[in-house]
Amino acid sequence: MESIITIVGFLGAGKTTLLKHLVTKSIEQGWNPFVILNDYENANLDVQQFLEQIDANSLRALSGSCICCSGIGELRNFVNDIPERENGITFIEANGTSDACSLMGFLGVGLNDRYEPPIQISVVDAKNWQNRGEFNELELNQIQVSSLVILTHLEGISEERKSFVIRDIKRVNSSAEVTSMEAFNLTILPKLTPSTNKPQQLDHLKAHWSSCSVDLPYLPNSSCINELCKRLPDNILRVKGCTKVGDDDSYTYFQRTPSGEVTMKAFYGEPTTGPKLLCVGPGSDPSVLEQAITESINIANAKTV
Repeated sequence: MESIITIVGFLGAGKTTLLKHLVTKSIEQGWNPFVILNDYENANLDVQQFLEQIDANSLRALSGSCICCSGIGELRNFVNDIPERENGITFIEANGTSDACSLMGFLGVGLNDRYEPPIQISVVDAKNWQNRGEFNELELNQIQVSSLVILTHLEGISEERKSFVIRDIKRVNSSAEVTSMEAFNLTILPKLTPSTNKPQQLDHLKAHWSSCSVDLPYLPNSSCINELCKRLPDNILRVKGCTKVGDDDSYTYFQRTPSGEVTMKAFYGEPTTGPKLLCVGPGSDPSVLEQAITESINIANAKTV
């Protein structure tokens, strides 16, 4: 039978980083992975980042719907339509605002008999755990029915803080195994069983946020990316973009995490939808994004005069 692993966690916690690690290690150990990625806006951007690891036929994007409710039927159909293959394993990365408890409750109903009951892994940003203000309840929801919790962003935090986070996770989900990204070993996956933890119900509207995307022109330099991210309101918790920068013929992918950190890296190939700026969080609106783009380009051009 084939295992299904769902990966959940708050925006910017490191879900995609973990997923890439899981895909690489599963291939090394002779497994045949299939990956489904869910996001509010254009999950194809994330899918393209996996093309160096696995074939496009083993990747699916599910955009524009939330797989913990309105998109669950489409997700089930995706999973049931995956071709049978030797040593198959399916990974599903949920968007960062998913109601993880509802997802597991709905996903386990209606799957083909060839699948094992789904297992959930939660990724927790130890540095920012429960420092989310009004979103703390959603972050707690995302660990309640996880069989494994993986801690990320441990650099620079004290052992006292790490111990507190582990205790707090265990308080909410005592049966979950807790480890770090560095200590994680893929051989633990076949040993995991579905959580039997009884979750507290989440007001489902707290898992439904606004999102939007706009076309993004080529940018004059990398400092323009930093300026653009700085000009987007802090209540927009997730920022992703892909475009050409300066004289570089290849594309650059960038993101801003909820903590405000901006990272950039080379993008594999060319975005299928063209250069885009994507945002998730309260206040996401095309006019806000377009104004930030215009202002950041004007500032960058003024500095070169």
